[in-house]
Amino acid sequence: LAEVCEREQVSLLAYSPLAQGYLTGKYDHGARPQGSRSQLFNRGQRYETPNAAEAQLEYNELARSFGMEPALFANAYVTSRPFVTSSIIGATTLPQLEMALSSADVVWTEDMQKAVDAIHQRVGNPCP
Repeated sequence: LAEVCEREQVSLLAYSPLAQGYLTGKYDHGARPQGSRSQLFNRGQRYETPNAAEAQLEYNELARSFGMEPALFANAYVTSRPFVTSSIIGATTLPQLEMALSSADVVWTEDMQKAVDAIHQRVGNPCP
């Protein structure tokens, strides 16, 4: 859908840019922190496939390799897309909101894009 939106110049509203928290790093290696949405509600089945776990871990480690928290990196990726006009965030604390807003200040580089593309090529569509 994103590719069609870009080609046809149709704006996109991105929902769950953090994949229900899975792109924050808190669920890496199968962790289920006490009080987390995953532990409380268990509605993220699409994010709990073997391919999803592999992709999430790779994206989260990639973020850290660029010196960023995974949540900042994921939000920055979404806000850097030319066809995204808005992003629905799920901040529950002031620091989370501040981080989400600061993602607009991240300069998305060609190196970041190439690294994300490489993971996408390897893992494909992990959360259909």
